[in-house]
Amino acid sequence: MRHMLERLRAALPPNAVLTDPDILATHARDEAGLCEAGTPAVLVRPENTEQVAAVIRVAAETGTPVVTQGARTGLSGAANAIDGCVLLSTQAMNKIIEIDPVNRIAVVQPGVVNAAVSRAAAEHGLRYAPDPGSFESSTIGGNVATNAGGMCCVKYGVTTEYVLELEVVLASGEVMTCGRRTAKGVAGYDLVRLFCGSEGTLGVITRIVLKLQPIPRQALTLAAVFPSTTDAGAAVTAITAAGSVPSLLELIDDVHLRAIEDYRPMGLDTSAAALLLAASDSGVEADLDEIAALCEEAGATEVYRATDATEADALLAARRLAYPAIERLGTVIVDDVAVPRSRLAEALDGVAATARRHGVKIGVIAHAGDGNLHPNIIVDSADPDSVSAGRAAFDDIMRMALDMGGTCTGEHGVGLLKRDWLADEAGPIAMAVQRSIKDALDPLGILNPGKVL
Repeated sequence: MRHMLERLRAALPPNAVLTDPDILATHARDEAGLCEAGTPAVLVRPENTEQVAAVIRVAAETGTPVVTQGARTGLSGAANAIDGCVLLSTQAMNKIIEIDPVNRIAVVQPGVVNAAVSRAAAEHGLRYAPDPGSFESSTIGGNVATNAGGMCCVKYGVTTEYVLELEVVLASGEVMTCGRRTAKGVAGYDLVRLFCGSEGTLGVITRIVLKLQPIPRQALTLAAVFPSTTDAGAAVTAITAAGSVPSLLELIDDVHLRAIEDYRPMGLDTSAAALLLAASDSGVEADLDEIAALCEEAGATEVYRATDATEADALLAARRLAYPAIERLGTVIVDDVAVPRSRLAEALDGVAATARRHGVKIGVIAHAGDGNLHPNIIVDSADPDSVSAGRAAFDDIMRMALDMGGTCTGEHGVGLLKRDWLADEAGPIAMAVQRSIKDALDPLGILNPGKVL
């Protein structure tokens, strides 16, 4: 290991190679509850592609595993250290290289924070659309690595829809560019989509070209109060069936409503079983009228419309607070399943039944318009029985989603948490194809080993 450290120090700037045990411990894991993490050998903080390539060459020549990390806001254990690994942090690679308003692109390094891109683009009347709940802290590189979603996905899609070109350091240390900067282009295999969601297992992303969009009109926003999550789910189904195209359609259940109000009082109705947030940025008020009417028909006891941008922002702020608020109740096992929209209400009922069956508290927030549920399972990590019940509930929810024709992860990625469930979902032939791709691009198996596959 000494030889490996000497070579890294020779290749990187001073203070970019860190071995202090306390620093390594604080960087050993992401935010996934109950996912194991090993003890890394070193943390490196390269500043450019050439330095990343040098790190990977040293790792390949010494057979050292490499775990790439961004802001470590992930929820599946994909950024967790393994014993003896090099932790490769991209946080020093935080430059916005270019904003091109004519071609509507941004060129960024992977350590740029999501919200910073939209702030820079806004100076040109543009925005970067994907907005995960952690947009103020998560990095673009991490968003690409997990193919992150967000609250606007119901209309605008997930991260991969906005990645045009990537620069990637391969497991050999070679640097590859894939994709294109043009609005259209279909030459060859779509390698950009292959690397989106690959969670650091196929290469290290060092530069990203993002598609930007004009900033839409100020969204008209409403909040609908429901006496049951089933009614709220039925409203989502009705909205989708009617052909409405909301720019946001989010569900917050009673567990989260109470947690948010305790964490940061906002005047939320904590007696409600569920709150459905909806927005339309079409600029046509009748579009929101239709959504409001469908909520009322589905059983909403109250529909409240934001009167201005300040009130609308407050409603969205409540949604973004859901996860930090629920964390205060205990250790959170975050589920991230997606089901067909038509089965959303059934899935919500299934989560409630699971909570009763295992005697655990489960709160649900959902990108409801996508059928993407986040059942947050609260356990006492010091109580083995509580942890066991939580894990059993997690597995039951996973099985339910797959049985409904859904998926084990809508946006958080596979990492460690859902590795076995990916194999169940994909089946042996698809898994063999995925492993063959991994073996072709990483024949030594040094890139984030043990994750995803």
